[in-house]
Amino acid sequence: MAVMKSKLLIACLAFALAPLAAIAQVSVKDPWVRGTVAGQKATGAFMQITSGSDASLVAVTSPAAKVVEIHSMTHDGGVMKMRAIETLALPAGKPVDLSPGGYHVMLMDLVQPLKEGEKVPLTLTFADKSGKKTMQEVTATVRALAAAHPKH
Repeated sequence: MAVMKSKLLIACLAFALAPLAAIAQVSVKDPWVRGTVAGQKATGAFMQITSGSDASLVAVTSPAAKVVEIHSMTHDGGVMKMRAIETLALPAGKPVDLSPGGYHVMLMDLVQPLKEGEKVPLTLTFADKSGKKTMQEVTATVRALAAAHPKH
């Protein structure tokens, strides 16, 4: 009887903790936002994301901006082109850098200027291969306007 209760308890704990395991599979390192000057209405957010299994970043929201989009930057004929993308692939176990000049998050129609040292909350939404979505809260630190992305 005691063995049966132990197995039931273990099964219940595994079931209860399963959603946490899915969320814990995505690691976000060094999230930061580039500071702004008075009147500036847009800026970028940067970080490194690693997923334990194949997944995608499908959305980002923040109370700091009315519009938040995932963007890519490419060189086309010597010209840098930035465009919004619907999803950013996160291959299993491979770090994906969101950095100046590459993939990044655009915060547009900012609510107020962002000063160095302030904290900006971001909610990242991920989708796994089956389409199941999970959200992760991240706090990004505002860095000086001229800040460069540090090497990981």
